[in-house]
Amino acid sequence: MPRMLDVSDDVRAEIGDEEADRLLAGESAPGSYDCTSCRTPGDCEQERTSTVLFIGDETAVLAFAHAGCLPSQVVKVTEEQLQGAVRSISADQARSEAAAAAPQKASPEQAVLGVTSGLILIAGELHPALVVEPTAPIARPGTAGAGDDFLPLMIEQGFMPVTELVTAPAVLHGWSVLLAMGQLHAVLQPGAAGGRPVAWWQAHQPLQVTEGWRTAANKHQQVLMFAAPVGSIGRQPREDLLRDALDKAAANGQLVAAALPLAGT
Repeated sequence: MPRMLDVSDDVRAEIGDEEADRLLAGESAPGSYDCTSCRTPGDCEQERTSTVLFIGDETAVLAFAHAGCLPSQVVKVTEEQLQGAVRSISADQARSEAAAAAPQKASPEQAVLGVTSGLILIAGELHPALVVEPTAPIARPGTAGAGDDFLPLMIEQGFMPVTELVTAPAVLHGWSVLLAMGQLHAVLQPGAAGGRPVAWWQAHQPLQVTEGWRTAANKHQQVLMFAAPVGSIGRQPREDLLRDALDKAAANGQLVAAALPLAGT
């Protein structure tokens, strides 16, 4: 039975007609896979499946997703993000093979960035904000230590330490927040050597934001982004609790921030 694969024109242009045809014929695509979006199992012989090509500065990786999670597309990412994705995919495959053979102790999961949106009151005015917190410590690329270098890495990118939320942080030029059709799609950073922006963080599925958040973003034409190491903020169900967590992280020297221009509407 033909595999239910979708290979978009953009993906075909990158991988070539020969490889695209081999995928569609089932010669080079796996029957089963872990969806690159929702991370649950899929089967391209039983359900519609999208091919997603991640392209870094030097490497490209072809992944698969449920068609309901992601359309077939080309996604530009940094080389560091791509290598992280390769490690994650390899870990998923290893876990699947191990689980099929015998129950084993789970290995540590690849850290991902948790992103929460909310309105933050600063100097009497509401600002749209994104709060970024990894799910695990972030090590500096190329190191094997157990430390957490997330904040130093963010500061090297231009984010500034925040000790109290009394004024809005300065604009970080070259970065932006992509909003399309009223939904949050990505945080973009400058491309290599001044090239086109690439996704620093990209939503697996576009995130819904409130009408108030959207209105504030359109008013200010920028979004405040706060970043804190794992365990500093947590999942807060209300904006007042989110603000309290941000104030505490700032007081403890565990918060950096920048204002990012708005891209899209």
